[in-house]
Amino acid sequence: MSSPHSVPAPRRARTILLFFALLFGALILQSASAAPAQADEVGTEYDFYFAGNVKYDSEPLEDVNITVEGNGYKADVDTDAEGKWKIGVPEKGTYTVTLDEETLPEGVIVAEGSASVESEIALTNSKIVNYFLGEGVRETTSFFDQFVERTVNGLNFGLLLALAAVGASLVFGTTGLSNFAHGEMVTFGAVMALMFTNLQLPLWAALPAAVVMSGVFGYVLDTGLWRPLRRKGIGIVQVMIVSIGLSLLIRYVYLYFIGGGTYQLPGAGEAGINLFGSVTLSITDMISMATSAVVLLAMAWWLVRTRTGKATRAISDNPSLAAASGIDVDRVVRIVWILAGALAGLAGILWAYFRPGIKWDMGTQILLLVFGAIVLGGLGTAFGALLGSLIVGLLVELSTLWIPSDIKYVGALVVLIGVLLVKPQGLLGRKERIG
Repeated sequence: MSSPHSVPAPRRARTILLFFALLFGALILQSASAAPAQADEVGTEYDFYFAGNVKYDSEPLEDVNITVEGNGYKADVDTDAEGKWKIGVPEKGTYTVTLDEETLPEGVIVAEGSASVESEIALTNSKIVNYFLGEGVRETTSFFDQFVERTVNGLNFGLLLALAAVGASLVFGTTGLSNFAHGEMVTFGAVMALMFTNLQLPLWAALPAAVVMSGVFGYVLDTGLWRPLRRKGIGIVQVMIVSIGLSLLIRYVYLYFIGGGTYQLPGAGEAGINLFGSVTLSITDMISMATSAVVLLAMAWWLVRTRTGKATRAISDNPSLAAASGIDVDRVVRIVWILAGALAGLAGILWAYFRPGIKWDMGTQILLLVFGAIVLGGLGTAFGALLGSLIVGLLVELSTLWIPSDIKYVGALVVLIGVLLVKPQGLLGRKERIG
């Protein structure tokens, strides 16, 4: 009986690298073409909006940057020649509207109040936000402080990305499957957490229960779909196409049941605590980073020290030899799917706090970054996925020091492509002779 591993490993790796390179190129083109046609108005597809007029001494100020953020949504715009701006938002609620003082003319500051204000769209469909400007000396954050702050945020993002990437990497290593439905497994954890908190379960019980249900979800997917396909000897490309179809199916099931809105978990968006310099983290952020680090260390110990972990690595290296040596491949793969589901679910919960917000397609938004981290670290190696995730997380956040935050994900993927051109097997991948 044939199996997905019957395709030569070098050819498989080369094909998958080419496939991901094409995906990343498509993402870059999509991001470039998604730039707003006008500089003074974004989010025109939404019914609700914030607007305002930035003036100093009755003179309009052009190219002043305004950002609206909240409820899992973020957008920014520059004022036009008349000082006007408008940003559409997907739903009513409270948002933070921020004027970037760095874009004001020399010697002009926000004279009254703060550059960031909390504003709510409630009874009407719009809200006007204006700022009082005056002369003064602007307080700026040094490049070093910005670098440190973004490095901490990048580590936080990289750690939660690693949870999803390690699980997907283990699945690829043991089965050869590039699971495009892994993003929906990430979303599943967040949706389960939302469901359990809506059932009035305390947070300390709701979040672990969501992770357990995510592990069960991984087991169900393997038992009901992937194992039957493996036993029928379906090829890698066909199985990958099935995963794409499964991704679309599950994604729209989420949309049907929870709608297109954004939902918050208890404690999301809480105020941060200034740790040092300009680095500010909330209690949730600190718990998230600590949880990710502990779970990843536990996974590393499991892979290196336990019998099942060693069997998992053996199957990733050579499945035929592992089966011939007496390892129960089906049992190990089943365990890997359970772990991948649980890790993806935990990543989804932490991603819901990091964004913040739960949305039906939230997992898809980081799927390419997960794949990118896996390829960067080395296909099929969990430790490579961890290293790749940390690098991608840091690149995403640090790139905003030089490029607009709207295209920060593209910047990370461009660097990824450059690294793979130099080291195609990934940072921790093994060199393999082609042909």
